[in-house]
This record gives sequence, C-alpha cells and structure tokens, in this order.
Amino acid sequence: MMDFRKRRRKLFRTMEEEKDSLIILTDPGYIYYLTGYHGALGIEWGRPELFLMTGDGESILITPLMEEGMALKQTSVGNVIPWTDGLEGEWRKPLGDFLKKHAGGNIGVDYPGMPRVIWDFIAAETGREKITDISPHIDRMRMIKDEDEVKIARHAGEVAVAMLEGAMARAAPEVFEYEVALAAMKAGTEKAASLMAQFYPDEEPFNFPTISNQQIMATGSLTTMCHHRNGMTRLEEGEPLFICHCGTAQFKGFYPGFDRILFVGGINEETKKLLETAERAQAAALREVKPGAVAEDVYHAYAEAIQSAGYPIPFRAGRSIGFSVNAPPQLAYGDKTVLEKGMTFAVDGGADGRNYRAQVGDSILVTENGYEFLTPFTKEHSELIVGK
Repeated sequence: MMDFRKRRRKLFRTMEEEKDSLIILTDPGYIYYLTGYHGALGIEWGRPELFLMTGDGESILITPLMEEGMALKQTSVGNVIPWTDGLEGEWRKPLGDFLKKHAGGNIGVDYPGMPRVIWDFIAAETGREKITDISPHIDRMRMIKDEDEVKIARHAGEVAVAMLEGAMARAAPEVFEYEVALAAMKAGTEKAASLMAQFYPDEEPFNFPTISNQQIMATGSLTTMCHHRNGMTRLEEGEPLFICHCGTAQFKGFYPGFDRILFVGGINEETKKLLETAERAQAAALREVKPGAVAEDVYHAYAEAIQSAGYPIPFRAGRSIGFSVNAPPQLAYGDKTVLEKGMTFAVDGGADGRNYRAQVGDSILVTENGYEFLTPFTKEHSELIVGK
C-alpha cells in the first residue's frame, strides 16, 4: 500500500514554503497520487472531484454523493464532503465555504489541468491575483518514484508485455485489427488479475484488472497514422502491424509506454529499414540515460541518429510515465531536467517513410548506474513475425 499520508505531508511543507493558505486540485492523477482515491466519475460527466489542503494541514475531498462510499473506503482523508446534482450549488457551496474561510490568502491550484468552470469560480471568489500554480511542485514530487511505485511500475510493464504477446498470438493474415486488440486486452487483463491476486490482496475490493482503453494499432499504410485505433482493417501478408500501448496498458493506475512493429507473415523490407533507424535512435537515447544526465541531451542523441539517416525528427525521445499518461519531464528539446535515480520514462525511436512509419518504445527505470527495462521484450526482427 502506498504511503499517501507521507506524500500529503511533503505537499504541506511545499505549501508552507509557497505561503499558500489553501490548495485546490482537480487533476485525477494528482488526487490519486495524494490520496489513493480513484472514483468512476469526473468533470466529463459534469461532476468534478476536488482535493483541498488547508494551511493547518487538513485534507478534504469534495466528491459527488454517489462516490462518497468509495472515497471513504479508498482513502485516509478524514473529511469527505459529498454534493448532489442540482442541489445547494453542488460542489460550489463547500468549495466556496473554504474559499471564504481562507479569504485573503494565496490559493494554489493545478492550473494546467483545472477545468475552466472551476477556475472561473475560484477567480470570481478570490480574485486572480491570489491564485498561484502549485502543479510544478507536485510534478517534481511525482518524478521520483518510491519503492511502492517502482513495484507497480514493474508490474505495469509485465501487463504491457503480456498484451503484446496476446496480440502476437492472434495476429495473422485476414484477421481484423479489432480481433488482435481483443486478444491483447484479454491477455493483459488476465496478467493484471494474476498480479493483483498475488501481490495486492489487501487492496480488495479496489483491484481493477480489466484493460478497457482503446488499443492504438495500425496495419499497412495506416501505420503513417501514429495514434490510429484498432478498426475494421484486415491484416495482410507482408504488411507491418504497429501496436502502441501508451494510454492503453495500465496497472493500478500506472501507465507504461511500450511500442513494437510486427511483421505479418514475413519481413516487410521498407518497414525494416525504417525500424532499424528507429531502433538506432532509441539505443542512442538509452546510452545517455543515467543519473546526472540532462533530459535534453537524451533527445539530442536520439535526434542525431534519425537525422543522420536522412529522416525528419518525428517526435520527442520520450516522456515521464506514472499515474498519468503523460507527465514531466520530457526527453525533448529545451527540457533541462537532470535525471535522477527513481525516475521512470517511456523512451522511443521512430522514423517516417513515404508508405509506412516505424516506432519502437520501452519503459525504463533510471537506476544508480543507468537504467532497467520495465518492458523487456525482443527487438529481433525474426521474432516479431506473426501469423507464419
């Protein structure tokens, strides 16, 4: 079980340093990281969930009434305030009460992800000059994974690998993309359930193993569409099949990054050439990964490998991974973050051609002397042939 109280104590120290009298957070990843709460609803339903911390260290969850029982069971937060659709101003009343109580002080918010309706309400109640952005400090906390997070990250990597193995077992000429996706989701779900039963039995009934996100997948010329979802296209002999697990594979809220190009029936030579460049780019990036390295330098090594092969740079070299699909730091141009032991990244390589694109990606943990693969899986092209 993760130590959510310890994280909240650390946030409280930051709050004191920043001289904020109240913190208001809405990002589900932030709320889960600090409390363990992961409700079924959210702002997309018109039902925001908020986490508050006051200047005297009190933690509060403001949540829809229907989620109150979940919040009380999942978290150690002592003050859970429910609200009901259409009644008494909904979430605005309890939030407004806290804003009035702390009037005159600075209000720290998660500015980049805060829904506009909540931002407007806070600004109207307090004045914009009193609002500060606390999110960079929380992002900094989340960069370094503790022992419990590393355990979950390793298991998330196992789930992603299981999904690819399930996809490979189903992929063959004339099979639909969606059929491959279903096989991947089944394999990932079964792996997640097995891990939860073995390693997390005390967290019942909040072990949710089912993989349910849309699988990123493309075959043939559709590989030029980086985030194409699995569809009604049939796999063809001699064509590539791209599978990306970013935002699809997940385990206990942790989202790994993991990408492979597969070859249906046999090697596609045009794609193979692109993939070789992608693999060299990823390898160049990984050679730079170690404590003390600068995120931007990892990117430059990756970019040099792609450009020297005559291809344009398709995207950043990677990104931090965790309880959000995408988080800082980025392995990208201009990011000066110094890498530290305990950081986790998705590290990619890619190359875009006329008819196809190729990408390879893995999740890693930064270790004392370098890195550890969280998604150890073959890159040997002959072992990536499916449907033979």
